[in-house]
Amino acid sequence: MSSKETRPGGRRSWLLLAFSIPVLILLLVLGTWQVQRLQWKEGLIQRIEERITDAPVPLEDIAELYAQGQDVDYRPTAIEGDFDHDRERHYLATWQGQSGFFVHTPLALENGRYIFINRGFVPYDRKEPETRQEGQVSGTVQIGGLARTAPQEKPSFIVPENDPAGNIFFWKDLPAMTRSAGLDEAEVYPFYVDADDAANPGGLPVGGVTRINLPNNHLQYVVTWYGLAFALVCVLVYWFLRGRKD
Repeated sequence: MSSKETRPGGRRSWLLLAFSIPVLILLLVLGTWQVQRLQWKEGLIQRIEERITDAPVPLEDIAELYAQGQDVDYRPTAIEGDFDHDRERHYLATWQGQSGFFVHTPLALENGRYIFINRGFVPYDRKEPETRQEGQVSGTVQIGGLARTAPQEKPSFIVPENDPAGNIFFWKDLPAMTRSAGLDEAEVYPFYVDADDAANPGGLPVGGVTRINLPNNHLQYVVTWYGLAFALVCVLVYWFLRGRKD
């Protein structure tokens, strides 16, 4: 092999540069993206922590904010109404390592409208209401909880399609849940409420399932991508210094 091919300005050096520069740019882009994600996640966690300690807001106030396009996620509220248990919908979920469902039940309000309440978790074998009759409370109830916005589309292509006919939802398509429950979308609020951890008769559903402590691994990713970029630069510097010495 000739010295021309091994020296820094030779063919091998140019091939190394041609490969390394796009990789370096990609690593820097990924690291910068994770920095942005880290800032977003920290802001989100701070906003959630601030909101959940606020005083409950009337449902109509939250609805007005939602209509204005404002973020209503995690805003505390207190509402009163009657559960329509015959129309409850089931969202496939895990809770504390156990598989099962979050029970979303329409709550009939005084104004003639409904809002879905995520009453909490039931194990897989307790999906059917007749297996937990004690928790199917009747009459007017008072519910405290946090307002939540539902996704407008399926979060990912790997998420299965919902099965409205089988009353199994893999993502919270609120309009589809409304239609499958036999309700008019115009009569149902376009967001839902996660009930607090007040105990239900019989212990089911288990309330208070709102995920507050969100995972935040973005700093690890920042260190990883920038660390790889730094390592690549070190390799390039070593390569060219060695070639120059040779």
